[in-house]
Amino acid sequence: MATYAIGDIQGCLEPLQCLLKKIEFNPARDKLWIAGDVINRGPDSLATLRLLYKLRDAITLVLGNHDLHFIAVYYGLRKPGKNDTLEQLLIAPDRADLVYWLRQQKLVHHDAELNFTMVHAGIPPQWTLADALARSREVEAVLQSETPELLLENMYGNTPSRWKDSLEGAERLRLITNYFTRMRFCSAEGELELQTKESADAAPTGFAPWFSLAGRKMRNDKIIFGHWAALEGKANTKNIFALDTGCVWGGELTALRLEDGVYFSCNCLA
Repeated sequence: MATYAIGDIQGCLEPLQCLLKKIEFNPARDKLWIAGDVINRGPDSLATLRLLYKLRDAITLVLGNHDLHFIAVYYGLRKPGKNDTLEQLLIAPDRADLVYWLRQQKLVHHDAELNFTMVHAGIPPQWTLADALARSREVEAVLQSETPELLLENMYGNTPSRWKDSLEGAERLRLITNYFTRMRFCSAEGELELQTKESADAAPTGFAPWFSLAGRKMRNDKIIFGHWAALEGKANTKNIFALDTGCVWGGELTALRLEDGVYFSCNCLA
């Protein structure tokens, strides 16, 4: 038995199939962790999601911003963007089952035995593991409820940009969601900067890559994340494992075997 973590797939079916073959993935024996953004922008979002749904008993998935965006579009709360590739998903006869399955997934996953935590974008410096899991459950509870619209219709926006325990309602849920699914740069106090998407050395004044902050409370925890293709899989920080290697942009799809730290990859075509 082995556990493999994979970065952003974004509807790139053939590279995913290549990677599963390369690691000799057996769903009866192995486990697959996926760091979010399983769909959108790539050519085969529907087939990709169907494959993962078929393997769902062997999969641990945390949601990314593209996954949440698709759910919001499905509910009619957001129009597809000009670069979205969600058309086939939105008309698929099994779309309701696929959306329901996505809604049951986490924003943060922690495995005490393997000693790894997985999130799509990052965890702000002021939060401990217990904080992150508690905040994740807040969002998950709404997304899994009978009224997920309370999250989905209010999750778009860049404010508030800094955490306060006193935050309530839509603003609280939006900021939690932005931390876990959109964050790249933030300040030492956890203030988000959501405009810059370049490499780690492009940090605006007063900000830094979230994982590089010296006072980060989870600096001794091993964290897997995706979301940041410009890093090219290189965070250069102890206990940090960046797995978005830009498959949808013509890079690679990468898997990390958690038991021994071995990487596997398949080339992707833009």
